[in-house]
Amino acid sequence: MVDADQTFVIVGGGLAGAKAAETLRAEGFTGRVILICDERDHPYERPPLSKGYLLGKEERDSVFVHEPAWYARNDIELHLGQTVDRVDRTAKTVRFGDDGTIVRYDKLLLVTGAEPRRLDVPGTDLAGVHHLRRLAHAERLKGVLQHLGRDNGHLVIAGAGWIGLEVAAAAREYGAEVTVIEPEPTPLYGALGPELGNVFRELHREHGVRFHFGARLTEIVGQDGMVLAVRTDDGEEHPAHDVLAAIGAAPRTALAEAAGLEIADRAHGGGIVVDERLRTSDPDIHAAGDVASFPLARLARFDTRVRVEHWANALNGGPAAARAMLGRDVVYDRVPYFFTDQYDLGMEYSGWAPPGSYDEVVIRGDAGKREFIAFWLREARVLAGMNVNVWDVTEQIQNLIRSGARVNTEALAAPHVPLDSLVP
Repeated sequence: MVDADQTFVIVGGGLAGAKAAETLRAEGFTGRVILICDERDHPYERPPLSKGYLLGKEERDSVFVHEPAWYARNDIELHLGQTVDRVDRTAKTVRFGDDGTIVRYDKLLLVTGAEPRRLDVPGTDLAGVHHLRRLAHAERLKGVLQHLGRDNGHLVIAGAGWIGLEVAAAAREYGAEVTVIEPEPTPLYGALGPELGNVFRELHREHGVRFHFGARLTEIVGQDGMVLAVRTDDGEEHPAHDVLAAIGAAPRTALAEAAGLEIADRAHGGGIVVDERLRTSDPDIHAAGDVASFPLARLARFDTRVRVEHWANALNGGPAAARAMLGRDVVYDRVPYFFTDQYDLGMEYSGWAPPGSYDEVVIRGDAGKREFIAFWLREARVLAGMNVNVWDVTEQIQNLIRSGARVNTEALAAPHVPLDSLVP
């Protein structure tokens, strides 16, 4: 079968889906490309939603992956505001949930992403309870933060992960009062562990954020449909005008599960199981981005798989899946990468080192001044590195991770020793 007779369907209109469609055309595919997005907005990037756009430093149009006219110009059949409710693997079709339209595919890419986890407590139906995942959420939250800043209002954030902290920073820049409630002993405990989580705790405390650690939000108290306060499981009550639920995201796997595709267990983050070519348990179906659970053994030095919810995974995973769908020789083994900007702190993180996976943390530079690189090691091998207000070192850090070599920790900690010299 020649390209022109084939149909490739992409379900999910985020960054991964848009970049996959772009890559198919760039690689010379001449068949039908159908991109199905359940939002009415054109595909966009998510980092600005909790960073520049939320702060009013970036225009709305800047978040879109391509200008609207790009899709027609490149013969991409874009379906906005549409859902897929069924994949029939035997017939190789997808069904639109809105009108029942059936579309046949030769190759299918699932980039359905993730959705915010919901608070399961009384009061979540109040008007002042928010989530942040979509552009519409960011537009609403931006107005809320502006209003809270003008009126000295109080925002309570449930969760001290990346989204929670980035919104806390934005809220403080608008002038709102902020309280963050977190069951772990430090912010970012699951991502950075206690050693580096404290750096972010002190950063936010210096900017006036109040933390309440070791507690869970158990009730949102309101009156006449409006938020008045929140209560925690240790009996505390905190004033609030608005509440942001930032307790993580869950992969959107329902479509894949109903189709009988293999799904990873929760211990590995859930998600659709894929191999190094981003193929699912069905060789004609691929998955990428937030929803994909891919093997990490070549990077972490032990057999595991992960689901990565960050921008770089969507940016790189979508094109890799597209090339694999075309039969190219693809091995998706990129080092996980993400970044954040909070107040005057800029940070990049490469690798994967959850609590319990490492036995040592090495600091190069001055953590007190927030100008340093942190390395997480296991048996003297670098699993992850985080550069804080130190730039142009990501490639060297990722080379260290990829090498799997044992390093001299004293040399690793010494700023005058070039990182490149530690890679054999």
